[in-house]
Amino acid sequence: MASLMLAGFVGTFNETALNIALSNFIQVFSISTSIAQWLTTGYLLTLGILIPLSGLLMQWFTTRQLFLTAAIVSLGGAGIGGMAGSFEVLLTGRILQATGTGLLLPLMFNMVFIIFPAHKRGMAMGLVTMIFTAAPAVGPTVSGLLIANLSWHWIFWLSFVLMLIALLVGSLYMQNVSTITKPRIDLFSLAVSTVGFGGIVFGFSHAGEGDAGWNSAMVVWPLIVGGVALILFVYRQLTMERPLMNVKAFKHPMFLVGTLLIFVCMSINISSMLLLPMFLIRVLEMSTLSAAIILLPGGIVMGLSSPLIGRLFDKFGPRFLVIPGLVLAAVALWFFSDITAISTTAFIVTLHVCLMIGIALVWMPAQTNGMNQLPREMHRDGTAIMNSLIQVAGAIGMAVTVSIMTAGGNKYMKAASMATESPITPEALAAGIQDAFLFVLSVAVAGAIVGLMIKRVKVSR
Repeated sequence: MASLMLAGFVGTFNETALNIALSNFIQVFSISTSIAQWLTTGYLLTLGILIPLSGLLMQWFTTRQLFLTAAIVSLGGAGIGGMAGSFEVLLTGRILQATGTGLLLPLMFNMVFIIFPAHKRGMAMGLVTMIFTAAPAVGPTVSGLLIANLSWHWIFWLSFVLMLIALLVGSLYMQNVSTITKPRIDLFSLAVSTVGFGGIVFGFSHAGEGDAGWNSAMVVWPLIVGGVALILFVYRQLTMERPLMNVKAFKHPMFLVGTLLIFVCMSINISSMLLLPMFLIRVLEMSTLSAAIILLPGGIVMGLSSPLIGRLFDKFGPRFLVIPGLVLAAVALWFFSDITAISTTAFIVTLHVCLMIGIALVWMPAQTNGMNQLPREMHRDGTAIMNSLIQVAGAIGMAVTVSIMTAGGNKYMKAASMATESPITPEALAAGIQDAFLFVLSVAVAGAIVGLMIKRVKVSR
């Protein structure tokens, strides 16, 4: 389990590790912000396409086989990224890393529900959630330190070393805990799943590019095709005796509520981890190191609080944690939507810490409570569903955030009678970031409404 947790840390760390380096990539490779953000969106897109297959893969291959394959692929991606001299090669390395992570994350969550008894799942999920949430939170900080003292290549080399350690430990001690049944593979389900998840994320990702925006054919048609494919996918799963992904899990109300809440948490987390480094570096004109230090306390607090939140969940249930967490996150985002160039460092650090605590209070209790309502035979499907939608939430949240930020900046430039093709000014970027934070706030408010429905369930043993 330790090797899986270390590998999972590396995988989720990689989700946000390059956010703080986007400004460097824009300059080094002479690319636009929308193109640069594909280093993160492409990562999440790959996860969103691959993770739905995880439930099937865990029935076809042993725990050791999946872990070793995932670690080796991720290791190769880190090596390619570390040696990359062009944007295309860099993106290839990222996609390989995402492929490995797409296998590792569902495996890690599924093992918790196999190994640990029901009354200890909160504590165990607290440790796993600490990795799943804290790693993306500290990603920009660690990356900033590496960029300031070495170069962006070392972000990949750090991942390479950590993943190599996880691979070596796992090859020695990893045991097989899953049951191999080798069900029939439905190619139609595979096809519509890939087109569905891929089309939705691809469409959203292009919404902030070009003058056409949301009216662009590169946005409208992928969203239409992706939406139709997902409808076909769901229908197919409901009519199959042994579906690729058992969407009947959504008949369990607390699983539905938990899935919606972690969807909200991922959107907030990923969007904030994009906006804050952008604001600190390009608006306040801080160095990468300074921005990294400012984001460090929030990541540390989130990591330290997750195991405690797990124990509180075992004792008091989810409602006591989820509702205050959503309120705290919404308040922090409200203040973030009004940050300007005169906002103090202490103010930004305080808001970031509050936001990270709020996310931690919601994420693990909502996820564990939802999974606890599922019967044991559906845990594999529940894990695949939740992890799939988490990654899609991150990709869509980031894509929409970039779109709103870009539109807000252009609107400011036009209002100031400046040509929109001119380099965007710090003031215009700040206006766009404020608009983007308002969108993230709306997501948190929607989550708070859903959170009112949560209640503790009888644990499925």
